[in-house]
Amino acid sequence: MTGAGAAEDFVRANTLPGHAPLVPEIGLFLASEITPIWQATEDWLAARNVAPPFWAFAWPGGQALARRVLDDPALVAGRRVLDFAAGCGLAAIACAHAGAAVVEAAEIDPLAAAAIRLNAEANGAAVEAVLGDVVGAACRWDLILCGDVCYEAPMTAHILPWLRAMASTAEVWLADPGRGYQPTVGLARLADYRVPTTRELEDRTERVVTLFRLLPEAEAMASPDDRGRRSA
Repeated sequence: MTGAGAAEDFVRANTLPGHAPLVPEIGLFLASEITPIWQATEDWLAARNVAPPFWAFAWPGGQALARRVLDDPALVAGRRVLDFAAGCGLAAIACAHAGAAVVEAAEIDPLAAAAIRLNAEANGAAVEAVLGDVVGAACRWDLILCGDVCYEAPMTAHILPWLRAMASTAEVWLADPGRGYQPTVGLARLADYRVPTTRELEDRTERVVTLFRLLPEAEAMASPDDRGRRSA
């Protein structure tokens, strides 16, 4: 078997049904132990040039986004939503459950796209997995969700100008647990979430995730450091 079927078989074979601690109502295919899934993906990587298995874990930023949406469905009901760099698709599934009109979950990793399809199907959620880099695409969404996306300098430099441009026509949420390359200006703080983590994935047992609205470039240039301010 090749293509999407092989990717979905790989996801099923290397994960178990589980739940993110902050969003227990959504079931996900998740890694139960880090070392086996990373080793398995190293083997897959050697043959198919596949990225590390970020999709096998419910990262803190995605959990905070999903919690926000499920606690206040009116924020997304009837809207066109993009879960950007979606990982396992947790935030996208939450948006579908909250009544979003259209939900897309974008990923550059075929295994992540397979995990999104499987997770969405398991939860009866209408989510389209979009495989490929959407950076540079014209805006077709009302809301763009970004969880844990500022973990590397090249990644942040690649995505941030586009997200700023998107923020002029769409609402852009950035959920960040204190990663090193989070923007320091042009952010309107919305909420904080305490997300349980494990020392296998993080350097602590809990991450405080701050949810921001990303301001468009014109506002960002004029704004102070907003990391410590809460928007109205």
